[in-house]
Amino acid sequence: MNIKKLTMFAVLFLTACVTINIYFPAAEAEKIADEIIQDIQTLDLEKPQAKIKPQSAFPAWKVSIYRFVDQAISVVIPSAHAEANLSVDSADIRRITADMRARFGELNPFYDQGVLAIQADGLLTTKGKVSLKDRNKLNKLVAAENADRYKLYQAIANANGHPEWAKQIKSTFAQRWITNAQPSWWYQAANGSWKKK
Repeated sequence: MNIKKLTMFAVLFLTACVTINIYFPAAEAEKIADEIIQDIQTLDLEKPQAKIKPQSAFPAWKVSIYRFVDQAISVVIPSAHAEANLSVDSADIRRITADMRARFGELNPFYDQGVLAIQADGLLTTKGKVSLKDRNKLNKLVAAENADRYKLYQAIANANGHPEWAKQIKSTFAQRWITNAQPSWWYQAANGSWKKK
């Protein structure tokens, strides 16, 4: 009798559960990208650094447990769909954005001179003639900035427990770097042509 009740309870419990598949939150990613880019591109040294708050409604350990349970029962139970809340609060993200913020002061004059441009993929490139004395410095700055952009996208994906989102985060940031470009900066349109903001 007890086994029958227990079996019946287990069947009812399993049929009542719904697995929620978490999909990449594109709209929230755009908002977070804008906040991060605007924070990086601030030159006001007197202004205290804006702290980006974690966006997740649950502590990381609860999210990890949920994901484990979700994966364990997803084979048996029908699924529903939901978007995740992006968390952008990790030591890696703070370190990378601090490095990018510090570097922006050195990059900004090159943007203004028109010798630094944003490619369609959101990475930086040199454009036009750079003076010999500045060429090496600019090349090093561009290499460091591009490396940090890749690290940032992966760090955001990792902080959210979805390393596979890095490519989507990169794509979102690519659009937002161009959107947040300042007047007179060069950028590459989707068709490959160069335009001035």
